[in-house]
Amino acid sequence: MAQSLLRMTLRQLQVFRAVCLHRSYSRAADAMALTQPAVSLQMRQLEEVVGQPLFEYVGRKLYITEAASSLLSASEDIFQRIENLDMQLSALQGTLQGELRLAVVSSIQYLTPHILAAFRQRFPQVSFRLEVCTRAQIIQRLRDNRDDLVLMGMVPADRALEFYPFLNNPIIAVAAPSHPLAGRTGLPLGAMENHMVLQREPGSGIRKACDEYFQQKRVHLQQVMQLGSGETIAQGAIAGLGIGLVSAHGAAPWLQNGQLVQLGFAELPFFRSWCVVHARGKRLSPVAQAFQDFLKEERGVIKELAQPFD
Repeated sequence: MAQSLLRMTLRQLQVFRAVCLHRSYSRAADAMALTQPAVSLQMRQLEEVVGQPLFEYVGRKLYITEAASSLLSASEDIFQRIENLDMQLSALQGTLQGELRLAVVSSIQYLTPHILAAFRQRFPQVSFRLEVCTRAQIIQRLRDNRDDLVLMGMVPADRALEFYPFLNNPIIAVAAPSHPLAGRTGLPLGAMENHMVLQREPGSGIRKACDEYFQQKRVHLQQVMQLGSGETIAQGAIAGLGIGLVSAHGAAPWLQNGQLVQLGFAELPFFRSWCVVHARGKRLSPVAQAFQDFLKEERGVIKELAQPFD
């Protein structure tokens, strides 16, 4: 290691990360409660330590250099390790504290806060940063290692991921109460072929699960309207556009208030699993490990929390 790098300080790295985030010395100064000259001085000193320029201006826009990109990646690792150390020291004192960075697919977004609240009852000093994403965004976030853990269904088999199923994910058919099939029971799945069906885009977890299930049952949907999210499908069904294929957890608010009804198909719901997922080989923070253990060991509690959403 170049001895000069040992002269960089954590404060310099904090200011550096702020400049990278805001792409502006003045905005970084505001965020850090510093003056702009103080930020400029810290960055000049850091560039002297690194021995290369970290920023360059093209016109009036600030860009980070290749050296800055490498330093930013290293600094993220440094601060993550410090955060983990803080959690470990707290654990040695008999407490668990820190932040859990969690990303979830949109169809489980309504249930997730209830799970987090139950977890926080046991560990009241834990906080959360929750991101709701599409399946494609979740996969990209896993690739970029942006979260401690993610919650999703249909875990991609072509990636090096560790996952654990913790809850059944019922896939149901919903429609407005005025739909011709509303109120009927024992419907054959093939009856759906005669109606407009609202589905997610190819690549979403629910769409993939539905395609596989309908293929297995030899049902060929004739009229399909593609909508971009579970909420949009629910609203489309409420508006009378057709039958929505959705996760029961995602549709729960509209089923509970009567804007949607669950259709009585004999072969629905079918079930997939919600899974807690992280990259294989990832070293989990104490908070992330505790949350993953909670999902594994308290399936009865989680199942009870999910009942209003089924």
